[in-house]
Amino acid sequence: MDQSQSLSSQTGRTRPQWMQASLNIVTYLARKPTSAFGLVVLALLILVALTAPILAPHSPYAQDLQNTLQPPSMGHLFGTDELGRDIFSRLVYGARITLTIIFLVTIVVGPIGLFVGTVAGYFGGRVDMILMRITDIFLSFPSLILSLAFVAALGPSLNNAIIAISLTAWPPIARLARAETMTFRSADYIAAARLQGASPARIIWRSIVPMCLPSVLIRLTLNMATVILTAAGLGFLGLGAQPPMPEWGAMIATGRRYMIDSWWLVTFPGLAILCVSLAFNLLGDGLRDALDPKQMNRR
Repeated sequence: MDQSQSLSSQTGRTRPQWMQASLNIVTYLARKPTSAFGLVVLALLILVALTAPILAPHSPYAQDLQNTLQPPSMGHLFGTDELGRDIFSRLVYGARITLTIIFLVTIVVGPIGLFVGTVAGYFGGRVDMILMRITDIFLSFPSLILSLAFVAALGPSLNNAIIAISLTAWPPIARLARAETMTFRSADYIAAARLQGASPARIIWRSIVPMCLPSVLIRLTLNMATVILTAAGLGFLGLGAQPPMPEWGAMIATGRRYMIDSWWLVTFPGLAILCVSLAFNLLGDGLRDALDPKQMNRR
């Protein structure tokens, strides 16, 4: 017994700190029903996207004009659309498009918002005024309206929709990072780093950015629901993913003409958008509690 305990303690000591922290966060999220639901839906979304060729019984682009607008059945679990395409297969492949949008928007919005916010908050003065006035310009317009303007200027396509969403989603992250930075820049460890001759870039990168990351991560997770709804809205208006791509918003747009008699055309894509958006909101709330220092002390 003593030997096994010593081995386990040695294993715990050799485990990287970031891995232990990640395990603690996942364990905390799994204990709460709401955040556990978000984790399960997100895991299913990733699994469905990775195994789309295996899960999809039909090609998402294959047309069968003899089986148009068929209701859900054993041959077509979610029915067929106006061109005879299998809706379940299109939803499965549409998960890949949704994950692509989420991933690309995150890797663009996160660094831009973090950079603008930390630089403005650390330097203050004229730098802060210029960067925050630019941020206020973007915040003065509703995100969907501004995304519509950017897509209209760039041209309707999925790539341009991702660019437009990214250009409109970074200001809240910048505001949050600035507020966090202004609370940290007067800390003792920042003053000690200055006395040791550390450059402002090093202080921002090594001392301030790690402190801002938890709050930024939570905000990014909560923003994913808005990103999904904005992408679906652009697809619904014909400014996002273009036919025949199986994007959920575009599927609703093409199915609205037949929704009175063929309810499944808009119901299943709408439920997919609802579940994924709700999952990200619940996961963001769980992350906010998991990364709260008070909650950490209780654990």
